[in-house]
Amino acid sequence: VNYAPFTLLPSTVPRALFEQAYAVQQDFNLLVDAISQNKEFLEHTLASTVKVDDFTARLFRIHVQVLEEGLAQSVFLGINRSDYMFDCGVDGTPALKQIEINTIAASFGGLTSRTAAVHGQVLKVLGKSEEVSRLLPNNPASGLASGIAKAWELYGSPSAVVMFLVEEIQRNIFDQRCIENELWNRNIRVIRRRFRDVFEKGSLDGARRLYMDGQEVAVVYYREGYVPKNYDQQNWEPRLLLERSRAVKCPDIATQLAGTKKVQQELSRPGTLERLLPGRPEAVARIRATFAGLYSLDMGEEGDKIAAMAIADPERFVLKPQREGGGNNLYGEELRQVLEKIRDSPERTSYILMDKIKPQPAPNYLLRAHSPLRVSECISELGIFGVYIRQGKEMVMNEAAGHLLRTKATEHADGGVAAGVAVLDTPFLV
Repeated sequence: VNYAPFTLLPSTVPRALFEQAYAVQQDFNLLVDAISQNKEFLEHTLASTVKVDDFTARLFRIHVQVLEEGLAQSVFLGINRSDYMFDCGVDGTPALKQIEINTIAASFGGLTSRTAAVHGQVLKVLGKSEEVSRLLPNNPASGLASGIAKAWELYGSPSAVVMFLVEEIQRNIFDQRCIENELWNRNIRVIRRRFRDVFEKGSLDGARRLYMDGQEVAVVYYREGYVPKNYDQQNWEPRLLLERSRAVKCPDIATQLAGTKKVQQELSRPGTLERLLPGRPEAVARIRATFAGLYSLDMGEEGDKIAAMAIADPERFVLKPQREGGGNNLYGEELRQVLEKIRDSPERTSYILMDKIKPQPAPNYLLRAHSPLRVSECISELGIFGVYIRQGKEMVMNEAAGHLLRTKATEHADGGVAAGVAVLDTPFLV
């Protein structure tokens, strides 16, 4: 057991951008939910990706299969986290730019609920008690748990349990325990199971209610299943079983697909947001204001031009595959080499290209187990947690549920806390 890594001091965040990120979160919740219900949009958007990316293709096949059978699920719970950086443009004015939106296993809602207290303590020791009062209270663990609890209640079976679907080896267990304990405090029973357990002991009854070890499951909360290595041949079977069930999946497979990078790139095309959120021009404007430049590498003249542009000036861009969990993106020379190798192959359609965001670095100390203490030039990434619940066609909950600030040394191009690069932080608004 190691302590979770964190910054010694809270990092400054522009207040206006922090408030902008919170203000747009309900819009992003609505957008993710709209995408998940739009089979044609997902099919059209992912058409080129599923041909070359086996993982996305398998998820998509399950999505199609459950739709053809008819959805047994009527309550839909989304827990997502929209991540941003502060881009200092040509004139040096910081702007909020979205990196990505995570729609499955969005983590650190638990540990970040404890981080502000740690920084408050550090500031007190340093004699900065006036600054302590400027740290914001933040409890995503409670916000995420209230979403799960509401979905459990709407499922309508008081004896049913919430199942956390977890990995074989769980490094991030304490983060999950924070949310789990919040549910126990509301007298909701929680079980923790792996795909393997579902394969061996999961079953559906005639009404497609899900049972694990004889207990009815109301909500399946995925903390795994977002990268190819989470699946062997056996694990695809329980994933299909879970998706076919009446249980509330967080997320259901359509919502997981809504979080793919290819969807993110498609959303930046003119007119796409308007089609997905008709009659909501203010929401569309708020969302669009956060977009960085995103480019398609589909086969054809447009994609050829984009690939050539990136090869010529690789420092301007980031190359992103359809993967969650951090540590997958390509930069600089590595980006150029990969693109040169796949520029004429359909394989390039499994990536998207994005403008590289250039934040203003600031010094801080990154505290990590077994790591020497030294001051580093650091950049931060702000995540806002969103929770929504739809029952049938009606939105019964839509809120921002707290924030997460992660900070890393500038020498690391990519990677989050779980990838061992970033550390937990607290915003100090300026």
